[in-house]
Amino acid sequence: MTSETKTRLFKQGAIWGFIAFELIFFSVAGSYFSLSKGAFMDADNMLLLFKQSAPIGIIALGMTIVMINGNIDLSVGATYALSAIVLLDSMTWPIFAGLGDWVIPISWALALLTGAVLGAVNGLIVWKTGVDAFIVTLGSMLGYRGLVFMYNGEDPTSHLNWTLVDFAEAQFLGLHTATWFLLGVAVILWLLMNRTVHGRNAYAIGDNREAAVNAGIRVGPHMLLNFVLIGFLAALSAVVFYSESGSVNPNDGSLFELWAITAVVLGGTKLAGGSGSIISTLGGVIAIQLLRKGLGYIGAGTETVNLVIGLILVAVLFLDRQLNVKAKGELKV
Repeated sequence: MTSETKTRLFKQGAIWGFIAFELIFFSVAGSYFSLSKGAFMDADNMLLLFKQSAPIGIIALGMTIVMINGNIDLSVGATYALSAIVLLDSMTWPIFAGLGDWVIPISWALALLTGAVLGAVNGLIVWKTGVDAFIVTLGSMLGYRGLVFMYNGEDPTSHLNWTLVDFAEAQFLGLHTATWFLLGVAVILWLLMNRTVHGRNAYAIGDNREAAVNAGIRVGPHMLLNFVLIGFLAALSAVVFYSESGSVNPNDGSLFELWAITAVVLGGTKLAGGSGSIISTLGGVIAIQLLRKGLGYIGAGTETVNLVIGLILVAVLFLDRQLNVKAKGELKV
């Protein structure tokens, strides 16, 4: 087994070890510090955790593919908010009056199309201009957020459809609708990355873009497709959440890009691209949600949660760098 393989396996396994540590730590600490009488690992508590993980989780899974590809998307939070506004507002458009609940699939389609189009804009600019994706999506993050405020000013956009609420709150085999969406996206993207040419090309481009071009891979269209995919998933995340919520504020989705990137990095995906795992990102999402929920369970405030997660992220990035440097050094020998 090569050093590079050992490093990859360590990264993929470490997140699940961290999750096990969190469960044990907060269960024990909670018995001393928690004001709640319920156990931290209570079944209902864990099911709710999966449901709450879905909005960030769906976006993070898409971010994994983009980052494996050697890019990044900082506009997902604004895309999420704009897609949510289109979802809720389109249900009240006069053109759809009289459709009743048949407006739901139309509004879903419009919201998902919004996300895909915004992602395509990012992808086209990165492809055709050659500007780094970080710069492009930083600009689109501000631009898309501006569109959110232009749409309805400072006021929230609200429309509660009880059929949608019933769908969003439904449970099947004990799991909420949002959880099923999260798991479904994870399965589909795992198959995409591990069983298709597109997935293999994503790893190849992220690892060495020049070599990928020499191998005949059409890098531009490939990256465009991945940006469309993450835009679509940001919109899907909004559809899943706001079907139940029914009200979106202009600032909703702020910092989603940072939470998603944190989950992806915790799952072992390299910022430089060429390495990563959908399943490990799912673990990263669960780990973050466990940390937020666990710290709240023992009485920690939001500022403490952010500080702890920030410190863990820095530690993970440092460890990732050390492992990669060591692996490269051994390969040279």
